[in-house]
Amino acid sequence: MKASWFYKIAAVLLLLFSIGHTLGFRQTDPQWKVDALVADMQKIHFNAQGFDRSYWDFFVGFGLFVSVFLFFSAILAWQLGGLKAEISAAIPGVKWSLAVCFVGITVLSWKYFFVIPVVFSSLITLCLIVAAWLPNK
Repeated sequence: MKASWFYKIAAVLLLLFSIGHTLGFRQTDPQWKVDALVADMQKIHFNAQGFDRSYWDFFVGFGLFVSVFLFFSAILAWQLGGLKAEISAAIPGVKWSLAVCFVGITVLSWKYFFVIPVVFSSLITLCLIVAAWLPNK
């Protein structure tokens, strides 16, 4: 197996994860009974360093930060998968940093989220670790 395949697989998974996160993170299930809480998060405004904001603004903003980060990670993984062997060998810190970052994301997913982000982050982490470990040929 070639490292480039694992980077490309990770890139596709990251793109799907980014799209799914963007479309889903603001949705709630009526069974959660959080409609009143969400309504309060949206309607109660306060001044934050000169800006009129709500906790909903922060929730949406941080959620979109995550989506942008996942999209960037997809681009980075795709580019890592297309590098020539000598260039790839010269940047082990970049490859392992990305893999370790997703180890952290996987741990956080297991601790705080649910099955879909756990599965995506676990598969992405596995691909990134294998890709960083394998020599590019």
